[in-house]
Amino acid sequence: MKKIEVIIIDDERSSRVELKRALKKYDDFILIDEAENADDAKELIETKTPDLIFLDIQMPEKSGFDLIESLNYVPTVIFTTAYNQYAVQAFEVNALDYLMKPIRDERFEKAIQKIRNEILQKLSSNKHKSNTQKVFIKDGEKRFFIQLNEIYLIKSLENYTRLFFQDKKALQRRSLRQWEKMLDKTTFFRINRNEIINLQYIHEINKTTEGRLEVKLKSGESLEISNRQSIKFKKLNGI
Repeated sequence: MKKIEVIIIDDERSSRVELKRALKKYDDFILIDEAENADDAKELIETKTPDLIFLDIQMPEKSGFDLIESLNYVPTVIFTTAYNQYAVQAFEVNALDYLMKPIRDERFEKAIQKIRNEILQKLSSNKHKSNTQKVFIKDGEKRFFIQLNEIYLIKSLENYTRLFFQDKKALQRRSLRQWEKMLDKTTFFRINRNEIINLQYIHEINKTTEGRLEVKLKSGESLEISNRQSIKFKKLNGI
């Protein structure tokens, strides 16, 4: 069975040592790296794509929340902190658990069980690190932690994009080109210069009076595919 890959992120060496000691008891977990700040952690996470991160909240320059907001790939998160005032915010971003320092062995054991239930279920379904990958979205004071496959439409607004998911929408400081690079091309398709759609949300496909293709999404939007992208779309979908 594949081991659960872990990265520990904490600016205090003693805290990293404590977590490494606690993890040694569990043979199905393997520590693949550690970091002492958010910038180093971001590079490690997006290069090594761990299953799980133990993440300190208060760190110099950038917090654990800042790190999550900056990630393209967001693994399962267990927050570790000496401050209980962050608990509500931690669960707002859908962290799996929240551990108070110093971490008691019995409390750590409960977190391990949560992790096993969460991650091993993903591994057994062969969907781990695919479109079930989660992304952190911040829109003003609102925070969302959603799976990529919940996004059904992305619209370009120059250097920003507006995401449409569930019954919500959020403005992001990320270009359409950046989204296009990180999304699964078998699920998401750029239909024109300004829009990317989730192919799973197509309700019907029609031709306009000008002969172009038009898709209607399950959410009700009717969107036109450019002439150039229509050729790719037809090949992709066998039309």
